[in-house]
Amino acid sequence: MADLSHYLILSAILFTIGVLGVLVRRNAIVVFMSIEIMLNAVNISLIGFDRYMNQQDGQIFSFMVMCVAAAEVSVGLAIVISMFRNKPTVNLDEFNILKW
Repeated sequence: MADLSHYLILSAILFTIGVLGVLVRRNAIVVFMSIEIMLNAVNISLIGFDRYMNQQDGQIFSFMVMCVAAAEVSVGLAIVISMFRNKPTVNLDEFNILKW
């Protein structure tokens, strides 16, 4: 059985990878995947605390995070597809149509 520290270390590593993906990459799809990695890192830490404290609250919060992730993907991909129709690129640096 893994300790809580193992869950937290894995969660921190995944969250760091997600943050670096959001900050470094310019592709909108890769940014969405990085956000999903960060949300899954939060889920791992919630499940780790849930297992460590012997309560089911972490599973409920984890399910809520998954619901938020699904909503984020559906809305975000709709926005990316809508913007792709106007300008055929997914590079975030080239999206300047929302500026004044």
